[in-house]
Amino acid sequence: MQNAIIGQKEKAAPLVPKLERQRLHDTVVDHLRNLIVEAVLTPGTKLNERELCETLGISRTPLREALKVLAAEGLIEISPNRGASVSKMSETEIWETFELMSGLEAMSGELACERITPVELAEIKALHYAMLACKAQNDLPGYYSRNQAIHDKINDAARNSVLRQTYLGLNRRLKALRFKSNFQPTKWDSAAHDHDEMVKALEARDGKRLAAILRQHLLDKRDAVLSAAAVPGAEPLA
Repeated sequence: MQNAIIGQKEKAAPLVPKLERQRLHDTVVDHLRNLIVEAVLTPGTKLNERELCETLGISRTPLREALKVLAAEGLIEISPNRGASVSKMSETEIWETFELMSGLEAMSGELACERITPVELAEIKALHYAMLACKAQNDLPGYYSRNQAIHDKINDAARNSVLRQTYLGLNRRLKALRFKSNFQPTKWDSAAHDHDEMVKALEARDGKRLAAILRQHLLDKRDAVLSAAAVPGAEPLA
């Protein structure tokens, strides 16, 4: 096996930015997670510890701790004989996971409309406008980070700790796919329009309406991901 981050003959090793030394321990997990979400490290990519340590500028100890966390989140797989690689999801897993997430998001929206505070609503609206500004600049990573913050705040505003933990655990597995779902301009436009409607429903405290929007929003993302994966030459599924 070649000592490369990607153990595939056709692919060159991705350009991975070096991690600042003062952030070595606590942020290695977030750093690697973002590389997976933004498809710098794609599904099936074999992770060579030596190469990652050299590229990121870290030692093996924080890297191995980070890999264990990411494995627990389902983002990577660790095999005693083959080492670590970025996880892949089957079409069935994607279908079922998005289906479940659509229900969780719908429940979050309905409860949030009952329990959200004016301050929380103002924060969501500010994120929404910042998200649209990123879209206007074709800044997908910036758009996505604000998009996810909006979904997270809606879930948090539901004030249900069991729902919160279930949502966080499941969403970690879907982040990379949610990011990819906006690669097509028409899908991105549709998703942004959904967010306009979400804000209106929140302002009106219309829980049923927001639940319906969020449910369909997630199912549309599922369909976008599976549709893109069916195109010849498409990247593997997360």
